[in-house]
Amino acid sequence: MASPKPTLIAAIRSTAKKLARSPQYQWGHMGSCNCGHLVQEVTQLSRADIHEYAMRTRGGDWSEQALDFCPTSGYLMDQVISIMLDAGMELADFKHLEQLSDKQVLARLPETSRHLRHNYREDVVIYMNAWADLLEEQLLQQVELPSLEVASAVSVG
Repeated sequence: MASPKPTLIAAIRSTAKKLARSPQYQWGHMGSCNCGHLVQEVTQLSRADIHEYAMRTRGGDWSEQALDFCPTSGYLMDQVISIMLDAGMELADFKHLEQLSDKQVLARLPETSRHLRHNYREDVVIYMNAWADLLEEQLLQQVELPSLEVASAVSVG
């Protein structure tokens, strides 16, 4: 599961909002699919550039790209994946986002709504919002607030 980093959470939420309004969703296009939209948000690369980088080096979807990832290859696609990992994602998150399959994310949805279609834009938006909520809760659990002790004697001046 991705690290609960504020910038990643914000990127996932922003991606979900944009994707809900965007006519440019195409599950079979590396720059316009589930991961492609999030990668656009984090890297500011165009959908065309992302797709080109993926097709230039090796084929396959995001799951396969993540499996073949090598941080020292010099391939542009591996550099893109490195940026996403630095943002807080893990390699398994690529597969889960493409397939809408992370069990922790799905558990947040009503039982009748857990059978999401991986190539249906509205389901991707639902999944991304649930994922962002989960990461935000994990982030808040890490926050420790200082103890606020009230002084026993209050002076009035």
